[in-house]
Amino acid sequence: MDHSEQWLDWAVELQAIAQAGLHYGRDVFDRERYQRIRDIAAEMICHKTDISPEKVRQLFCSESGYQTPKLDTRAAIFRGEEILLVQELDGLWALPGGWVDAGLSVGENAVKEVREEAGLESRAERIIAILDREKHNPQVYAWKICKVFVLCTALGGAFAGNTETTASGYFPLTALPPLAEEKTTREQVAICFDAYHAEHWVTIFD
Repeated sequence: MDHSEQWLDWAVELQAIAQAGLHYGRDVFDRERYQRIRDIAAEMICHKTDISPEKVRQLFCSESGYQTPKLDTRAAIFRGEEILLVQELDGLWALPGGWVDAGLSVGENAVKEVREEAGLESRAERIIAILDREKHNPQVYAWKICKVFVLCTALGGAFAGNTETTASGYFPLTALPPLAEEKTTREQVAICFDAYHAEHWVTIFD
């Protein structure tokens, strides 16, 4: 994060302090102060970005307890020397994936996202990488995310229209379509290819 985005660091830290205070604090007046700190952090995000107040509250100010990163799964499915990508509503492409739902494991969530976005049934095989999104993807978010890349095997099915994606396809590393880089970068796709080809893969974490 460059110096011009220092305000975002401050907003994130204020929100984390407020969230912990609301969870652990018992004095009613202290809790009121922590809530106001949380509101100020949210107002900072809304003022400096085009993110709606509703989305800020949903993603930035809706949790309780000690603040931790959100989990996002991305499934890597291969057909020969090509990897499966899905086309999003903006026309850009990404590995199938999304937020890990409560009640689902990382593997179960990867399988669910493949089903919903690509129309395929699949089996989760192994973890390729666990990456801090802020270190590896462009566009800094106010909420922190760990991206879990999961090597999966397709079992059958076919793409069907849905509310999240408009198409799916298999692509070689040398001819990837325009990527939604805030979700999937070429470097991350390349890591998936490396894991696919490796006889004994060691999970990357960073």
